[in-house]
Amino acid sequence: MKYAIIAVTMGAALPASAEIVAATPDHYTLRHEAVSTLSPEDMWERLIEPDTWWHPDHTYSGSAENLWLNPNAGGPWMESWDGNVVEHGRVLSLIEGEMLRLDAPFGPLQGMAVNVVWTITIEPDGDGTRITFDEIANGSSASGLDKIAPAVDGVKQQAMARLVDPGTTN
Repeated sequence: MKYAIIAVTMGAALPASAEIVAATPDHYTLRHEAVSTLSPEDMWERLIEPDTWWHPDHTYSGSAENLWLNPNAGGPWMESWDGNVVEHGRVLSLIEGEMLRLDAPFGPLQGMAVNVVWTITIEPDGDGTRITFDEIANGSSASGLDKIAPAVDGVKQQAMARLVDPGTTN
């Protein structure tokens, strides 16, 4: 999985904020917010179909079409292709149309045995939807999470931009 900071312009959505809230060798906290023109219902449907918005550069197979999510408690966020399979995350809790919380040590974090909780919330905002990503990672002091946080932040910024833009498809 490639982790690069990528600048993305969003024509159909307005970024509200993206930041590394805190970062130490054993912890980071990220927060991203944006507003989309999609209704909350349409945003929820888009969210639970990661193959429609996750960037293929941040997959093992090179194709976001190989991603799927089972939107139930305990359900996996999976990538499967040619006899290979990766579980990127697992649903911890879900409030349909409002909140999806994942145990999600994506990419190199999985191999580092880092605990990552990614909470995605959706709420009405005028004629559209406000989406918030909150991600908290904890590992050992040897994890160097303060060094990897900027790359993860960049991937999540790109994910947010693609999620809120109804014109983005894979």
